[in-house]
Amino acid sequence: MRITLVEALLVVACASPAFAQDTTRARPRPLVQSESREVAERLRRYREAPVEEPTVAPRAAPPTMRALHLYSSPTGPLELIVRRGDSAASLNLFLLDQAGEVLGIAKGVEGRVDLRKTLPGIDGLGRAAWLQLAQDEAPIGAPIVVHPIREPPPVRVKSDLRPQSTVTYTRIVGWGDQPLDPSDTSLDEAKKGWIAGDPPVLSGYKMYLDMDVLVRTDHGEIVVALAPDEAPQTAWNFRTLVREGFYDGGGFHRVVPADREGRPFVIQGGDPTMTGNGGPGFALALEPSTLAHDYGVISMARADEPHSAGSQFFFALGREATARLDGQYCAFGYAVSGNRAIDSIAATPLDDVGEGRPRAIPRIVSMQLVAAPPRMPGIDRRESRVKATIPAGESPPTTR
Repeated sequence: MRITLVEALLVVACASPAFAQDTTRARPRPLVQSESREVAERLRRYREAPVEEPTVAPRAAPPTMRALHLYSSPTGPLELIVRRGDSAASLNLFLLDQAGEVLGIAKGVEGRVDLRKTLPGIDGLGRAAWLQLAQDEAPIGAPIVVHPIREPPPVRVKSDLRPQSTVTYTRIVGWGDQPLDPSDTSLDEAKKGWIAGDPPVLSGYKMYLDMDVLVRTDHGEIVVALAPDEAPQTAWNFRTLVREGFYDGGGFHRVVPADREGRPFVIQGGDPTMTGNGGPGFALALEPSTLAHDYGVISMARADEPHSAGSQFFFALGREATARLDGQYCAFGYAVSGNRAIDSIAATPLDDVGEGRPRAIPRIVSMQLVAAPPRMPGIDRRESRVKATIPAGESPPTTR
């Protein structure tokens, strides 16, 4: 029996496993009807064979929680929505401070949850804490930050000389009626006129998902964990600017790999003009952060006036030279990865060492908010921050 070339091609195509197993589309009818009984029978069986739809196992829906409102009044409900998903285990809420200490536990939570009823101690929060959802005792998903809204106390200042210089500057010396350094006897006379200011009033609560900041640069990536317990408004301002794309396409316009004594100092960015004079068009009130300016800590740059920070920030490169920044600048987060990128930016060749002007500005490709990892009871997340790779007393190698 002789068959035509078209019939032969149809036989080969029908026998092809790739063709026979294509169940994602309707099967086409042959364009040419064959007179061969063998070919016709193969085509008939192919057309009449049942189509088996691919089966995909459904994914189990995990438990979730979200704040019902970003802002809540100081006396009204403080509510979360907790979804069980497909979990059959008991869902619990842990209220944790930065060090991982458990401040409260609510067991068997589900649906609409008023924290004032399930966690009565929440009204006593003095600073931001974290709500962590757990399946039995296993943490699930990013925590929610609970931030009690209070105004910072009045800042106290005095005029002083910069180290090894005749230039004067405004030094922060205290908050309210409390000096930064109780042993500073030079403040004895000034302290007599200090008053504590108005009592701190609770204006309500802010609740939101804890987020880290992924900083993509042309020197590598840096992941920053924010510290709303130390500087809630400053941390919130930074994440808002990140979310709105303010920093994308910017760079580190000031690189100071070492101070006058050769100790690692800072890298600074956040100015859209790359001149050191730009900002977001508003100023932040200085907050009394006690987060030390260790390696990898991120802090707000500002002018001499205390309440002049906006968008410019810097990463500290070492403790020896940056310890003097404690209390003078508002540290609001710390890098948990990216020490190689930080060191690489610090090693950028400089055109002007005195001004810290890079020959080629290290670029910020983008910044992005990413969900923070779960908080674990008994674990202080600051212990996971990056460590300095350059020995104390040495600065990054820089072409000058």
